[in-house]
Order: sequence, then C-alpha cells, then structure tokens
Amino acid sequence: MSLPLAGLKVLDLTRALSGPFSTMILGDLGAEVIKVEPAPDGDMVRQWGPFDGDISVYYLSANRSKKGIGIDFRHPEGLALVRKLALQCDIVVENFKVGTMQRMGLGYDELAAENPALIMASISGFGSRGPAKDWAGFDQIAQGYSGFMSLTGTAESGPTRVGTAIGDLTAGLWLVIGILSAVVQRSRTGRGQHVETSLLAGLMALLSVQGQRYLSVGEVPQPCGNVHPVIAPYGTFDTADGPLNLAPATQAMWVKLCNILGMEHLVSDPRFLSNADRMQHRHELKQELESALMRRTRMEWTPLMIENGIPAGPINTLEDVFADPQVQACGLVKALQHPLLGELRQVGLPLDLGAASSDEAALQAPPVFGQHTRDVFEAFGLAAEEIDRLLQQKVAYQADPMAVTL
Repeated sequence: MSLPLAGLKVLDLTRALSGPFSTMILGDLGAEVIKVEPAPDGDMVRQWGPFDGDISVYYLSANRSKKGIGIDFRHPEGLALVRKLALQCDIVVENFKVGTMQRMGLGYDELAAENPALIMASISGFGSRGPAKDWAGFDQIAQGYSGFMSLTGTAESGPTRVGTAIGDLTAGLWLVIGILSAVVQRSRTGRGQHVETSLLAGLMALLSVQGQRYLSVGEVPQPCGNVHPVIAPYGTFDTADGPLNLAPATQAMWVKLCNILGMEHLVSDPRFLSNADRMQHRHELKQELESALMRRTRMEWTPLMIENGIPAGPINTLEDVFADPQVQACGLVKALQHPLLGELRQVGLPLDLGAASSDEAALQAPPVFGQHTRDVFEAFGLAAEEIDRLLQQKVAYQADPMAVTL
C-alpha cells in the first residue's frame, strides 16, 4: 500500500529547523519533497555542530525523505529556476523573513495567478502582521516571548528554555496540519491557498490550562519545576538510584500510594487529607514520600506502582531511552543508508499507518548538498545541455557523483 501523500510534489525552500522539520514529515508520509538549498554552501545548518565526520548532525535530524538540489538564489537565472519548479509543484514551503518571497518574485499571489491550485505554506517568527512581524524567528526568543519560558523551571532557577527547540518543532507540526487541511480543501474546490503559522502562534497554542488559567480567572502561573501546578503529589521524587516520576492524580491513587509505601498514616494526616491540603503542604509531603522511596531503586518502584494502577516511570537519559526494550519494540528508531555515512539511525515518524507503515522504502537518508540536482532538473523537463550550462555557470550545483555512493 502506498503512503498517504504519494503523488504530491513539494518544493522545500526552508532552512534551519522549523520548515525542514515540517517538510520531513511530508516526505515521511509519502510526498516527493525537493529541498532547494542556496549555492554555494547549502542550508545554514550544515555549518552547525556537532558533526558526524564532516556532516552536521543538526542537518541530519530534520532532512530525511527529501531530494536535495543546489541553486544560486542571488543569480537571476537561479530565481527563474526556483519559480519554474514552484509552478510545477503542489505545495511550496518557506520560512524566510516576512516579505522575502515577495521581493524574490515568489509571493503566493504572483505564483497563484499562474497556478491557482498551488498551496503555499509559510512559517515566520511572529506572524505576517503586527509590530513584531519583521523580527527574525529564533526559537529561544519565541519561547520567552510566548510565555512558555515563564512556565518552565523553578522559583530558584527562574524561567528556563525547554531542552529542544520546541518553538521550531511545534511550528513545523502546525504547518503540516495546515498543509493537509489545504490539500483536503483543494480536493473539493480545485484551488490552493496560503497557509501560515509562526513560532509565537504555535507555542501559544500549547499553553493549554496555563493559558486558560489567566484568561478565565486572571492567574499568572509561575514556574513550578517538576511538580504539577494543581495536583499533589504529582511530579519527581528521589529514589535510591535517582529520580522517579509519580502521578497519583486521584484521591484513590493517593490512598493506594500510601499503602504501597507502608505510610498509611499519611492518609489521615490533617496536612494531607485532600488535594487542596496536600498542595498547601507540598514540601513536607515530598519529604515524607521520599523517606520511603529511598528504600528502593527507580526500576524497582516503577513496575510496583504500575501494577497497582499508579502511573510512574524513571527519568531516563538518552542512553537509557535508546536501549529501552519498549522503544525497541515499538520500532521508534529506523536505520537508513546514508551515501557517505553508511548506516544512519534516526528517530522515525511516530505514526502507525497500518499497512502503509511497512513501506519504509520512502524513508531516504538526508541528502548530500546537491545530490539530486541533475535528476530533479531532468524530471522537470530541462534538457541535458541546459543542465550542463547551469552547472558550469554555477547557477546550480550538483554533488560529485563519484563522491556519493548511492
């Protein structure tokens, strides 16, 4: 069975992380994604470490399932090439600063005038209107601006960024949802549209109950570290060999937890009778529970808690995660063949698509810069002599076929 987006052609003009992450998902779902990188150096993240050999791990993380071509955007013929490719695609994805596509003659209105079925998808830092529309889109700036950092950390640490570029990644996910919605609508109307999101909008959409607390009752949440903002006990607790997450979210679970720990007397302790009481005495409660939890290790407590209906789990390092039997059983890591690195393990698409999930041939390793330029140009109707001229004049770039073992 073919993957669900098979037959869709995507021109990927994105760089860094937010846009490439979104187009990688489209490629994993079966779309033909053509990543256009600016010659002579390619996507800026190719220069970002760490490196596997001389290949950026950052680049590898977000550019699977794409064909890679190199074009000089500063050359008029280069922009003409990009335009030619765009008009023959179903979807164009970009994450330039607001207004850049228009200045290059690649704005949605201009392209849609020639191809009304075209879908354009854009990610910016702060949206395409308003006083911050011209700000560059950097993840940590957006995490702070959106209020996300104000919720993360502890009273002692102050606001703390999330450990991955969650603003970039979230924007990429929202953009995929917008693109798929536009594809469905186009199937009914025959017309494309311009879909937009931003790092700011994507993060604000994840504020969840914290955002609603402010909008409904005017509460400004403060960072509370590894504890739940409104439930106790719920969070991270020390054991004999490290931290354990516990989530006894109901009164019944609280009583059961006390029984498991042999601390039945806490159930009738006036400080801990109700969730509201436990919230007021959270610090004392943590000390009481940890005095019992220190008697065993994380992985001794975890199955015992789960068997008794209390959600629990260790705080793993990435070394723990990738060795974990549950991760392995779910097939969350895929092995691809990279033309220079050989076997390349990557975290795969976190979706089970039924029979289509078995079509792993669609998962291609991230391309070497300019790896597919000649092949793509030929597929878009350029004559061999024209391709040779463009490469000789450095309007486009093709990787040395002898240096790439496919």
